[in-house]
Amino acid sequence: MAASRSVLAMLAQKCPRCHRGPLFRYSALHLTKFDAMYESCPVCGQHYEPEVGFYWGAMYISYGFSTAIVFLTGILLFYLAHDPPVWVYITSVAAVVVALTPLLFRYARVVMLYLFGGITYDPHLAATLPHHSIEKFDN
Repeated sequence: MAASRSVLAMLAQKCPRCHRGPLFRYSALHLTKFDAMYESCPVCGQHYEPEVGFYWGAMYISYGFSTAIVFLTGILLFYLAHDPPVWVYITSVAAVVVALTPLLFRYARVVMLYLFGGITYDPHLAATLPHHSIEKFDN
């Protein structure tokens, strides 16, 4: 049960400790500020950077995501476009990766924080916190 809550919180990009506070200040569609994170959770106060340089490891996760996208795009092009010329593969992969960069960046950080941050969900803490509206946290 707690694992499914954590997966949903990861997908929603919420705090790993309380599952309520947002990790990022702006929408992923805000292309100039999609990377802006809160320093700590506005709801429970959990610090989001366990140590200096913690998110450098997210580059490896992002690389894995990008590799999966390259593989899936290549397979889809091969079967749906009947093995087009190489330039179509290169252009398509580049376009998909560039278009998904804000999501790749964010989810690489979310996965890094949830799996390697040493922060666990605290249902007792979550039960004692007041419910906040997401608009309260937006700048």
